[in-house]
Amino acid sequence: MAGGAVVNTSGAAKDYPGRLTLFVFFTCVVAATGGLIFGYDIGISGGVTSMDPFLKKFFPVVYEKKQLAAKNQYCKYDNQLLQTFTSSLYLAALVASFFAATVTRVLGRKWSMFAGGLTFLIGAALNGAAENVGMLIIGRILLGVGVGFANQSVPVYLSEMAPARLRGMLNIGFQLMITIGILAAALINYGTAKIKAGWGWRVSLALAAVPAGIITLGSLFLPDTPNSLIDRGHPEAAERMLQRIRGADVDVSEEYADLVVASEESKLVQHPWRNILQRKYRAQLSMAIFIPFFQQLTGINVIMFYAPVLFDTLGFKSDAALMSAVITGLVNVFATLVSIFTVDRLGRRKLFLQGGSQMIVCQVVVGTLIAIKFGTSGIGDMPKGYAAAVVLFICLYVAGFAWSWGPLGWLVPSEIFPLEIRPAGQSINVSVNMLFTFVIAQAFLTMLCHMKFGLFYFFAGWVVIMTVFIALFLPETKNVPIEEMVLVWKSHWFWSRFIADDEVHVGAHHVQMAASGGKKLAAAEP
Repeated sequence: MAGGAVVNTSGAAKDYPGRLTLFVFFTCVVAATGGLIFGYDIGISGGVTSMDPFLKKFFPVVYEKKQLAAKNQYCKYDNQLLQTFTSSLYLAALVASFFAATVTRVLGRKWSMFAGGLTFLIGAALNGAAENVGMLIIGRILLGVGVGFANQSVPVYLSEMAPARLRGMLNIGFQLMITIGILAAALINYGTAKIKAGWGWRVSLALAAVPAGIITLGSLFLPDTPNSLIDRGHPEAAERMLQRIRGADVDVSEEYADLVVASEESKLVQHPWRNILQRKYRAQLSMAIFIPFFQQLTGINVIMFYAPVLFDTLGFKSDAALMSAVITGLVNVFATLVSIFTVDRLGRRKLFLQGGSQMIVCQVVVGTLIAIKFGTSGIGDMPKGYAAAVVLFICLYVAGFAWSWGPLGWLVPSEIFPLEIRPAGQSINVSVNMLFTFVIAQAFLTMLCHMKFGLFYFFAGWVVIMTVFIALFLPETKNVPIEEMVLVWKSHWFWSRFIADDEVHVGAHHVQMAASGGKKLAAAEP
């Protein structure tokens, strides 16, 4: 199987003892609520920008364009300032993620979550009280800082707390919370749009304070991860914490010894940002750049940011547009649950490849359906049954994303970095994600205006490229302890050329792969 790597767990990746304790489950649920703030924000902005009172107050040009009778459906929301309202958050998150890396490393993961929640809280208050576009955008920037901190720390925290064999399931809790945030936002928009007095948008924006309050308060009660405690010089506390999260009757001595060795090696690294550029980390660096880059080019944020706007553009009335966003939000939540229960059994690669194939088909179908009705002029109507078909295929597309690129785009980068470059690696992952989220958010409505139905074919083309990339270059990482992930890369047909035999360290012992005659992994076929 080209591109795959089969881990022979009897010889390489250890299966440390430990079970899913109630303590670990609750800490992971609390930490994963950091995803709520991100999800709520993704869902809320598209709904608010389709509300007439909001457009009248802040973007009158867009409102006037929307009211024109013989309008081009593709172009009625094309406005750079309106797109800046949505995208400014992601630019702020990009910058914040670099500062978050230092906070995460020096103070621990929980304080990075706390800082993110608190900043998001202030941003929500500013947005709810906004009187002009300036206030709106400053509020969005503060929300972005909060998202940058939360997205940097939460996936790492979840990966470090979870037993290796359940890491996928618990880490996807973050993505599940993102989808719940998106759904909650869609439901709230649907309700607030009915407020006759026209201040419903204020409620929608201010209610972002609820998920922010949950993670801010919740983070105060979270324990630090054993990895973080060892790294910050508290070995006894780390051993006690490891015992507590794996179970009182479990022997954690081997896992603890391996964590200590990993930490000692990481302390030899003075400059993680410089070190991540070393040849031996080429695989991890490539994944930290390509996976979030590809995740945004699936086109999912087109649906999630602008679902109500998109459905309105497709000729749905505004009430129906908001309801369609609720439907896609529900599909997103339930499909993410599928991923939670299959990721550690089927593995990462199978979900990536199946989800990608499903998304390609759906995007081509949606593009074709829109082309038939609106052509290149953008003028036309969509009958009820036809509109239902568009929603169905958009839902199938969302489902494909929600059990593949959605959760795995966060899970895989968070589990592949050795401790010495983990904060830097996760920062690169978050910042690339936010950079391209910003680009898509800023350009989408303009791209829709100019590329028309071809935009769906454009994203389908990118999904073809990313599916081939996964098939060739991503090895299977399920059930492999983070500290032993280097063995997976060393066994891969392509990435093995970047890692010398004497650079492979596993746990408390040094492994020389081929040189010692005892190969630790069954390598994939080239």
